[in-house]
Amino acid sequence: MSALGQSTGLSHPGRRRRRNEDAWVCHPPLFAVADGMGGARGGEIASRVAATALGETVDGSGEARVVALIQEANRQVYERAREDSDASGMGTTITVALFEDGIVSIGHVGDSRAYLIRDRKVDQLTEDHSLVAELVRTGRLSPEEAESHPQRSVITRALGTDPDVDVDSFSVEAKPGDLFLICSDGLTSMVGDEEILEVVEPRREDLNEAAKELVNAANRSGGEDNITVVFFEVVEDGAQAAAPGETKPMPRASSPRRNTRPSPTSACRPRGSSSRSRSSRASCCS
Repeated sequence: MSALGQSTGLSHPGRRRRRNEDAWVCHPPLFAVADGMGGARGGEIASRVAATALGETVDGSGEARVVALIQEANRQVYERAREDSDASGMGTTITVALFEDGIVSIGHVGDSRAYLIRDRKVDQLTEDHSLVAELVRTGRLSPEEAESHPQRSVITRALGTDPDVDVDSFSVEAKPGDLFLICSDGLTSMVGDEEILEVVEPRREDLNEAAKELVNAANRSGGEDNITVVFFEVVEDGAQAAAPGETKPMPRASSPRRNTRPSPTSACRPRGSSSRSRSSRASCCS
């Protein structure tokens, strides 16, 4: 039987962006990254509203629970955009993972990603909802051409742009030794999959250090967008988990038309503790 081990999250605005529009949740057994989009402060608001909504109580378990949480997040972002003129047109990507009874259930909208590192190999679990990804999947564009395509930032699905949203969901049977990574495209647009593996493998015993080095690698490559990473590992049931990182409160979105800056968008608690338009890039930060 498997259980959760250490987990951590980290976000950085990158080298080109003035604001960080990413939000992340590291609240075992729930983990997520949201990458916001929208003019003015819309991206910040959207990602934070979505991250906050993941703290809601919903029925179900596993994939059903993850999908219900994402649908609730979509509803709240959509309603907020309608109520707040400063947030009009905002939206956000979201990738959520829930660990229950040895199963990791994943829900996904947009171009943030979930990865599994197992047996010294890295596998991308999610499919990007982006224009270039669709072109690659249909054979009209090569992966190499996609890297420099002028519309590589265009996403085809996001939270908050419509009253309803299609959510990709699936489950992975976790094994002891598995390491899951959720990240915004500020990492993956700067750092390739094999480089991610090269950075992480020597730092498996210290996920805080692994997260920092991934952020550093993205910034060394240009840091063109906000960079957010969330890690969680799976261990043998009963194994001693490493000490968790800093504990922070769940993110809370600011009220409409307030002038104060939104509260922190990261949440990382130890196990067992209580409680762009469619044609622009979805980028969220914390």
